[in-house]
Amino acid sequence: MEGCKRRVRRLFSDQSGKTILLPLDYGVTEGLIPGLEDLKTLLKELTPELVQGVILHKGFAREFGHFIDARQNLIVHLSAGTKHGLPPYNKSLVCSIQEALRIGADAVSVHINIGNDLEDRMLSDLGMVVDEAHQLGVPVLATVFARGGQIVNELDPALVAHCIRLGAELGADLVKVPFPGAKDNFTKAIAACPVPVLIAGGPRQPKFEAFVDMIKQAMDIGVKGVSIGRNIFQHPEPIKALEIIAEVVSRYGRD
Repeated sequence: MEGCKRRVRRLFSDQSGKTILLPLDYGVTEGLIPGLEDLKTLLKELTPELVQGVILHKGFAREFGHFIDARQNLIVHLSAGTKHGLPPYNKSLVCSIQEALRIGADAVSVHINIGNDLEDRMLSDLGMVVDEAHQLGVPVLATVFARGGQIVNELDPALVAHCIRLGAELGADLVKVPFPGAKDNFTKAIAACPVPVLIAGGPRQPKFEAFVDMIKQAMDIGVKGVSIGRNIFQHPEPIKALEIIAEVVSRYGRD
């Protein structure tokens, strides 16, 4: 496990001890989503100071991974589902850890949704990925959302707290969840979690300043970083947006 722990440390900035991840894996779910038409140019503009890791599916990781700076981390996303599927919250494994390593992955990522009739299979997928990845010293980022037929409010702080606990209990090295606000249950779950908790960026926000304020709130209560997609690559100036977020995250420095 020491190799896995060392790779986890590489996902975080040496200066701040925090991380900014850029998920660019939306094409499988959404198709030709605006902002990702020219992935090569976007990747070339990223710097290790702005982004510590980029999340891609295996095909694009194979084709575009060499444009990612060697000081940054390539995170290969192992699970997928499309917006056209029934149910749309289903996520299935579409890449093996061995294939991710052949492509050059520094870590792997898996997304599961709880509170639905496919929860048992997605939990099984997460458990299997963690076991196999750790045998090879590969860190696992688990994105855990409460989403499906049993869920009324995906941002219920108690549900998000459960997502945090679940990811950690099943052995993920980092857990990514939506931000429900600085609520008591959420804050307690972060404090009790033995692995870093990251927040997702969520849907594109009409006011970028309000989105930045959300990140400040999250950092205030102890999250270790952010994983932001649409609010970056769909911003009119993605690099400028990243610079603003990097400045905010860096203010919190090391614990």
